[in-house]
Amino acid sequence: MHIQTHVLSGWCVGNLLPLAARERLFCMIAAGMQDIDGIGRVLSEELYLDYHHTFGHCAAFGVLLSLILTAFSTHRLLAFVTYLALFHLHLVLDYLGSGPGWPLYYFWPFSNAEWLNPHAWPFFSWQNIGSAFAMVGWTILIAVRQRRTPLELLMPSLDRKAVAWLDRRDSDRSVVRPAVADKP
Repeated sequence: MHIQTHVLSGWCVGNLLPLAARERLFCMIAAGMQDIDGIGRVLSEELYLDYHHTFGHCAAFGVLLSLILTAFSTHRLLAFVTYLALFHLHLVLDYLGSGPGWPLYYFWPFSNAEWLNPHAWPFFSWQNIGSAFAMVGWTILIAVRQRRTPLELLMPSLDRKAVAWLDRRDSDRSVVRPAVADKP
């Protein structure tokens, strides 16, 4: 699954819960940070192929990441459970949509046992693209209803501008335009 879809899934789920802006940002991190193990692609394709879906996609990383993010959260128990759930959502989405031949190593480094889905969607499939569009649609719905975007903490000025732009578009649709009379 695409990293953008993972990140947006974290923000959307974070908006379902009574979390602060920083915790919603942490939800995005909890949903996307697993792909840090793909950084090997910068150095070599072989390193990427050998290590993607290992150390970032294992249970130990999920627990450690959740604990670190929780240490900086206000709603500690709720945050920890949410971050750990988002870590696992990432794994489920990768299991379904990383493409055939991409195993997950959940128990790495203690075991090299693979979780492989032979029926996984190709990376550039309609399912993955549809999931991405669904997350974008959900994000826009949240922006309109809750008046915030994923930029709320990192770029508050741009967040306000995006919400204002959506408000203007929404108010333009609600204006009743007078009917034009037919000319005699």
